[in-house]
Amino acid sequence: MQQLIKSIGAFTAVAALVAGISSVAAHHSGAMFDQTKSMTLKGSVVELRWVNPHVTLTVKGSLTADEAPADWLLETTSPGNLVRAGGWRRDAVKPGDQVEVVFAPLRDPDKKGGNLKKLTVLATGEVFTANIRDQEKPGLE
Repeated sequence: MQQLIKSIGAFTAVAALVAGISSVAAHHSGAMFDQTKSMTLKGSVVELRWVNPHVTLTVKGSLTADEAPADWLLETTSPGNLVRAGGWRRDAVKPGDQVEVVFAPLRDPDKKGGNLKKLTVLATGEVFTANIRDQEKPGLE
C-alpha cells in the first residue's frame, strides 16, 4: 500500500512539473513573428509599457509615405534584458517622440505588430537594441 501511495505521489509531482514547463514554453514562443523578415516603421511613440514579462511599445506610424498612420504594437523582452541588451531605460522614449523602429512582423498580415529589434530616436539619433544575443561576447557558451 505504501508503494502505491509513493507511486501516486511521484506521478503527481512529475505531472505538475511537466504542466508547468509546457505553459512556460508556450508563453515564450516567438512563432507568431516572421523572423525571416525585417520591416522599418517611422512614427510617433504612443506608449512604452515597462512591465514584466515583456516590455511593449506602441507607435503610431506607417511603413511608407503614402500609407495612413496606424497604431503598431511592438513586443520586446523583459525590462532587465533590455537594460543589458541595449542600454534601455524606463524613460528612453516618451509619448510624442518621433522614432524609427526595425522589427520582425507578425505572421498575420492583417495585424499591425511585431517583435522589436532596434529603435532610433530621430531627434537625438540615440539607438536602442532589443536583442540580448546581439550583445553577447563570442565564446561564452
